[in-house]
Amino acid sequence: MKKESFYITTTIPYVNAYPHIGFALELVQSDAVARYQRLIDKDVFFSTGTDEHGQKIWEASEKEGKNVQDYVDHYAEKFLDLKNILNISNDNFIRTTNPLHVKAAQEFWRLCSAKGDIYKKKYKGIYCVGCEKFITEKDLVDGKCVLHPTKIPEMVEEENYFFRLGNYRKQLLEYLSNDKSITPEWRRKEAIDFVQDGMEDFSVSRSKERFSWGVPIPGDEDQVMYVWFDAFVNYISTLGWPDKKDNFEKFWVNGKKVQMAGKDMVKFQSVMWQGMLMSANLPTTDTVVYHGFITGEGGIKMSKSIGNVINPSDIVKEYGTDALRYFLLREISSFEDSPFTMERFKEAYNSGLANGLGNLASRILTLSEKYLEKCPEIPEESDFGDYFSFFEKFDVKQAMDFTWNEIKELDLFIQKTEPFKVVKIDENKGKVLISEMVLRLYQIARMLNPVLPKTNVALKKLIRENKKPTAPLFPRKD
Repeated sequence: MKKESFYITTTIPYVNAYPHIGFALELVQSDAVARYQRLIDKDVFFSTGTDEHGQKIWEASEKEGKNVQDYVDHYAEKFLDLKNILNISNDNFIRTTNPLHVKAAQEFWRLCSAKGDIYKKKYKGIYCVGCEKFITEKDLVDGKCVLHPTKIPEMVEEENYFFRLGNYRKQLLEYLSNDKSITPEWRRKEAIDFVQDGMEDFSVSRSKERFSWGVPIPGDEDQVMYVWFDAFVNYISTLGWPDKKDNFEKFWVNGKKVQMAGKDMVKFQSVMWQGMLMSANLPTTDTVVYHGFITGEGGIKMSKSIGNVINPSDIVKEYGTDALRYFLLREISSFEDSPFTMERFKEAYNSGLANGLGNLASRILTLSEKYLEKCPEIPEESDFGDYFSFFEKFDVKQAMDFTWNEIKELDLFIQKTEPFKVVKIDENKGKVLISEMVLRLYQIARMLNPVLPKTNVALKKLIRENKKPTAPLFPRKD
């Protein structure tokens, strides 16, 4: 029987700095969903990558005195390293400087242009280099962009190409009327409000006089593509579009298509990109899932421009991959802003992993190795009930909370039944209790498959081999 196809992608971050914890959140959330979909036997394509054109990348390379291609190659490698650092199961890593992507972006331009949706006009406006877009006075606080307060916006006047987004107001409202188009629901209302109230045609090119680091416009040597237009196309160029249609047909045309993005991307991902797809006569995204920001001290969003970021590889070096995945998936809300401090991380690590899962596994496996001749027979099928339903709603935090509630319940079962005492008085009764504990622990290990994959493998192996850990799964950190 043919498997159902499931496609999931992250946004693609700018390569003007090292990866930080905010993008690690999006990667790990997407990875958990991709692993869950494979677990229920879907044919999955999971994509991530890097956005390598644009003014701020050009300026950053100039500042460091590097050739711009060498500059983006260096940083793209750091994002590629996240696959191993965070144990990410992506099927492709797309770079927007890849010639095949450049070709795809140019073909997409031709399709929109042939539809009559691209036109040229002179424009004067406030431009934020950090956002890589024109903004309005209402986006400013004390003359600065709210998202990039360290960069002073410029007043820019030039002739650019624009995309007729206004042509798709009716279609976009129809698209957004589907309550599956955006998760969570309040972000869908944001998108609808934007289409109804403030949607305007948007600029899709920049003059080569200002900077030349972008995809050349077909038929116009004086302009390059605005970074957003170029970057959006990665969601289909990663599948081989337009030349290789097999994966594109399988996953984009006939599969379930999910995009993960930050909450500041609503109008970009759910309005501008969907309008572009409509113009090109290509299927729109089924669901865009928006997460909140990770905030630092004082509730301020972690941002490269502010300089309050945390490098995920530093945490992994000390605590391990699954420890960071645990925090990002359980202690960070799936949809709202959440704080990250090292104090909060250490506290969660010790309570949830060292004293929680790790201690429970050690107690049960020690009893099992001592009193059971072999691992109890493990049933092939399991009823995961609500656990799976949370993944269907993209609420990975709820799935994690469900699992750690099972850990808590099993811990209470041990306290109540005291199998370590019973087995000394009534060996058979004690063995029955220990066997039940082992099977419940195995069920918990199965639940870790999408979220803590290394722990999932290690714990199932110990259970099947009926061995206690030779070292703690998660050593306590003081």
